[in-house]
Amino acid sequence: MWLAAAETRHNGRMPTSSDVVVRPLDFTRREINNTAAVAARAFQTDPFFAYLSPDALQRARGVGLYMAGHLASLKGSTVTTVAEIDGEIVGVCAWVPPGGFPLSVRAQVIDTWGAARALYRRPRAVPAAVRFLLAVEHVHPKDRPHWYLSMLATDPSVQRSGIGSRLIADVLERCDTEGLPAYLETQKEANLVYYRRHRFGLTEKLSPVRGGPSLWTMTREPANP
Repeated sequence: MWLAAAETRHNGRMPTSSDVVVRPLDFTRREINNTAAVAARAFQTDPFFAYLSPDALQRARGVGLYMAGHLASLKGSTVTTVAEIDGEIVGVCAWVPPGGFPLSVRAQVIDTWGAARALYRRPRAVPAAVRFLLAVEHVHPKDRPHWYLSMLATDPSVQRSGIGSRLIADVLERCDTEGLPAYLETQKEANLVYYRRHRFGLTEKLSPVRGGPSLWTMTREPANP
């Protein structure tokens, strides 16, 4: 559900597709931390995280802790890739394959521990976070196999350069080949236009927490169902 990519520059110039290498995340502690830092920068202005932690400095630390735990929880359960430019990670994408949601109990424990570390200075935000995540799980489609875009983030320094599109392209092509839909949630309304360009259509708009941010769900039907 963590989707921050909106497709600015890297080292003074706009990256091109030839600058980007997409490869699997290797899940070493160092690489998880480096990737989490990218995701934290991408989600610093996310409405959900801003609602849970209004203070920008506290939020930056909390989101970094959460993303490190969340990435660690994905090992063995998802197709997780990173985008690199000159050896520097600038984006990350994670897909849960058909039948893989919800994640294993082990993965959920790791993810929950990361969330607890992130919010330990904001205990009053925990009920809202739980309600939000339960709403996400409740509306997640259960009637047919699908690919679930669980995470997409690109560093703000390289956004609007096509890196997010590069990261999701292989699985979207696979969805068409296999005749399977893809599904996602986003808590940022500006992302709707971006995902519509990739043939995702709006499924539902939710308001899980009174006074909190909205949540949009989107589904992409395969080109060859």
